[in-house]
Amino acid sequence: MVDDTDADGASEDGSGGLESNDGQRFDRLPATEAERTVEGRVSRAAVLEYFEDRFAIPPETFEDYTFWEKGAGKIWIYAGESPTRLEIEAIGMTCLRTRQEHWKPTTDFAQRFGHHASACVIDLEREAARRFTAGEDQELAWDGDWGYLIAAHEIGGSREPLGIGLYVHGELRSMVPKGRQRDISRD
Repeated sequence: MVDDTDADGASEDGSGGLESNDGQRFDRLPATEAERTVEGRVSRAAVLEYFEDRFAIPPETFEDYTFWEKGAGKIWIYAGESPTRLEIEAIGMTCLRTRQEHWKPTTDFAQRFGHHASACVIDLEREAARRFTAGEDQELAWDGDWGYLIAAHEIGGSREPLGIGLYVHGELRSMVPKGRQRDISRD
């Protein structure tokens, strides 16, 4: 069988043949879907659109960052440039899971960029914030969209993002990873 793709995985005959994802390697996200060479890979434009549509985080927030995929839909954000197709363990931090029905931002992303968000942020009072950071699910009233939210709490006079929660059917489910959960209560 003859391989009719070039080094970037694009088909020489223009048929649009896409290469498959190499889950052991970091590949930079293409700028747009039209530039995509790997089947199922999202584009930088789609990631920026998601953050803007869901959380009202302006795309210019990410001007100095590049986005990478390693694995199936695990998107990483990196401050700066780097050669593409890196075979390393990590670059920057994970920010988003995309190869599933509903995209899921990470706790790291929420804590690092959540202060830029002006939509889908649920402000928690002290006890609700304590329960959230401890990994507890809780019934809460919320008049916004269901789905993934940035949970925040006022600390020292400013809103501080705590992590990602999933809000469905009147319940906020803490998505804080077990290893990051904390008891922040004071006696």
